[in-house]
Amino acid sequence: MRDQEPAPHGAERRLSTKEAAELLGVKPETVYAYVSRGQLSSRRVSGGRGSTFDAQEVETLARRNKRESASGSGSGGELSVRTRITLIESDRYFFRGVDAVDLATRHTYEEVAEWLWTGRMLPGRTFTAPAASVAVARRAVETLPEHAAPTDLLRVATIAAATADPLRFDLSEESVLGTARSLIPTLVDALPPAGHHRLDEGPLAHRLWNRLSARKDPDEASLRALDAALALLVDHDLAASTLAVRVAASARAHAYAAVSAGLGVIEGPLHGAASGLAHRLLWDVLEQGDAAPVIAGELRAGRRIPGLGHRLYPGEDPRARALFALLERIPRAEPALLAARDIVETAARHAPLHANVDLALAVLTASSGMDPTAGETIFAVARTAGWIAHALEEYGERPLRMRPSGLYAGPKPPQPLPE
Repeated sequence: MRDQEPAPHGAERRLSTKEAAELLGVKPETVYAYVSRGQLSSRRVSGGRGSTFDAQEVETLARRNKRESASGSGSGGELSVRTRITLIESDRYFFRGVDAVDLATRHTYEEVAEWLWTGRMLPGRTFTAPAASVAVARRAVETLPEHAAPTDLLRVATIAAATADPLRFDLSEESVLGTARSLIPTLVDALPPAGHHRLDEGPLAHRLWNRLSARKDPDEASLRALDAALALLVDHDLAASTLAVRVAASARAHAYAAVSAGLGVIEGPLHGAASGLAHRLLWDVLEQGDAAPVIAGELRAGRRIPGLGHRLYPGEDPRARALFALLERIPRAEPALLAARDIVETAARHAPLHANVDLALAVLTASSGMDPTAGETIFAVARTAGWIAHALEEYGERPLRMRPSGLYAGPKPPQPLPE
């Protein structure tokens, strides 16, 4: 485009339609489309048929379009954040460079959490909740109505535990790690027991089982499957809840508040609550003895089939594969495993999708006598460790860096005051 002659001092610089189109990189017709949408203003040329445009307005719109185009190129418009925690590629995922499935099947949840936080493996690591923290969290949880969802209980327990910790505003690594090691067992111990007996000692998975299943004395294979499920779900890169945690940490919210932000997001049916939908689907198949009518009913109602497919894994979800392998060692899980296989094979006639971790988690909960919402609790407790890892990483970054710019697409101001 030819250089514009400088406008007289105090006069606005005007561009012709052709000049505006060249600056915007569009056709002249598109310039008038911007005018009709209120994104540009035009002025008719005196005695002529054309229009002119304010040069500053055009340049502002060009910069905005350029930012919008850049944000949508190569990444599908998604936010990218540099992290050293989790890598997902080629239907596998890694925690600090180590295969996550190998970690989860060879180590306990607590050991995997420590690895995620510090990059150190501490065999035999266990988490113990401070008595004062558990007491205040339990009192808060007990005030909730019976129909409260798992995330309601965990959010309230998190907030209550925060009030009992005078050091919560200390964001040093040592202090945040101390918070993590006490908050996770506090969340578990604050939950009401599924039976009449409350278990407050032993491995975290055993205590959590006591909150989710009324079956006493679970066998070792069932406890191992639950512990592995926690370790497999501990982190999964920048899921929606994890991004919320990093935004909170970027604003220097303390660890309890960051975890609370994650719990607020995880409740959605496309995130932490997805396993509950898969559990109900699986139970329908078990009751009818055939997946075909159940799948047909879901599709007829316009619903997607829960427990199938994952946007990050074109092939099989490695978490589902690992958990299914552990569940095959539990005799009473066989009916639920067969029902899950029936769901996958029946749905494959509609779309060739693999089972994801939500379906595997549904097999675990359904075969263990747990409520449909148990998978959501397992997911949230497990992911708390990952959220802490991301909060720690974000505390080491520039404050408030998680502040994207809005791409305003509304009417050009100033608009008249509404009457």
